[in-house]
Amino acid sequence: MGHFPVMLGESLEFLAIRPEGTYADLTCGLSGHTGAIARQLTTGRVISMDRDAESLELAKQNCEDCLDRITFRQSAFSQLTETLRAVGVAKVDGILADLGVSRMQLTSPDRGFTFMQAAPLDMRMDRRQEITAADVLNRSSERELAQLFMSLGEERRHPAERIARALVRARPLRDTGQLAGVVESVVPRSGKLHPATRVFQALRMAVNDEPGELDAMLEQVPGCLAPGARWVVIAFQSIDDRKVKTVFRDLGRQSRARILTKHVVRPSDAETRKNSASRSAVLRALEMN
Repeated sequence: MGHFPVMLGESLEFLAIRPEGTYADLTCGLSGHTGAIARQLTTGRVISMDRDAESLELAKQNCEDCLDRITFRQSAFSQLTETLRAVGVAKVDGILADLGVSRMQLTSPDRGFTFMQAAPLDMRMDRRQEITAADVLNRSSERELAQLFMSLGEERRHPAERIARALVRARPLRDTGQLAGVVESVVPRSGKLHPATRVFQALRMAVNDEPGELDAMLEQVPGCLAPGARWVVIAFQSIDDRKVKTVFRDLGRQSRARILTKHVVRPSDAETRKNSASRSAVLRALEMN
């Protein structure tokens, strides 16, 4: 499976890896960033977290040459402080969080993250949790669904309301193909963006409580960073980047950190040609005082 860690060079540059340092990668995925960090270490260590057990297993295979420098943990953002404590670490020298969805999740036919192929309405990053996309779609009220599509999918009000009404009438919804078809029947395709794109985004975020998890991460990270430590965040949605920008700005104003990116850093043209999924990525970085 092809894997392209987004803005890898930029991430490593801003993290300013020290060979003996301790780092945390909060979104291991298939280990692109984790492995690159680990290969720059000698006596150092990477604590690599992910909610997805399947991703972690593949990551271990991709890092066979540097496993002695990595500690893998199945953990969510909200468990950061707890996870570091469990592995005997109080403070780290750098933290990286890539907020994108794993390519493995998007391309696995049974995970239900995409409308590109029919699959169960799952969308769970951690399959130990009970709530699936089917539960959200089939149990929420029409008003709740419309609000969900507007707030997390950034869908406009009237299309969101039409979509919610159509989905409630089509219940029970069983798979991604049916979901995408219902959405397309009330919001015809215009341009390159499939009309179900924002609906799938909103459902994924709701199923995995991505807003709550991001808020928890942004709250916990400053307390986990040693003086002089770096924090790098790669966001793909404006709704996420706005939160990151606000926290970084506040830490700067409080003189707790020095912002390293006056403006967001975007992937190079060469990277976007190689990996189209990186086009919407923006990177922010800071250094703790």
